[in-house]
Amino acid sequence: MNYKYASPKNFYELAGRLIPWFGGITAILLAVGVYYGLFIAPPDYQQGQSYRIMFVHVPSAWMSMFTYVLMAGSAGIGLVWNIKLAEMLAKAAVPIGASFTFLALVTGSLWGKPMWGAWGVWDARLTSELILLFLYMGFMALQASIDDPRRAARAGAILALVGVINVPIIHFSVQWWNTLHQPASISSIERIGTPAIHPSMLIPLLLLAAAFQMYFFTVALMRMRNEILEREKHTSWVREAMKAAS
Repeated sequence: MNYKYASPKNFYELAGRLIPWFGGITAILLAVGVYYGLFIAPPDYQQGQSYRIMFVHVPSAWMSMFTYVLMAGSAGIGLVWNIKLAEMLAKAAVPIGASFTFLALVTGSLWGKPMWGAWGVWDARLTSELILLFLYMGFMALQASIDDPRRAARAGAILALVGVINVPIIHFSVQWWNTLHQPASISSIERIGTPAIHPSMLIPLLLLAAAFQMYFFTVALMRMRNEILEREKHTSWVREAMKAAS
């Protein structure tokens, strides 16, 4: 079966149409989520105003894991079925995922200082999140060290697939080990339907989580378009597109 958007040319055009929509939705969700989180959500009865960093920390942590799973899955598809667009998606996702992971670690330290009295206690959750950052950096370094894009994609795919075992470790670390990190507030099975967080705090958290996800898709599509142009630069359609753009 011929899939129209499996073609780099067709996907390039589709991404160009989607990026403004995704970017606009990102801006709206971000603005509403920030307003709701800063001005409508009440202070926490234990943590006061400092808990508001949760609205950045938690979506960043979620996105760090989501992005890695998506990256590993795309890299695996590219490895097994030799699909160029899957390889490009994996490569495009890596810097975004690394940024989310770094942001999760930094905001976690900022949140931990008033709560634990230390910038970092390096319990199981924070340590496994740091390992995730190293995996992202290792993927980027490995691909940068190989000139041929297809060989670089295959090498990166193997590393990504091996490293994916770290994602469930991050997620379940607070249940498997004695840790200072608080347990999940809305995602654990026993709490489905009854999240351990007040709706006034849950709503901006979910709005900002959606904003972060839409931001990911916006930037990933932009990076994929650049990667397509780089890989297809010797084709006639790219030359025509460049002439039209100039």
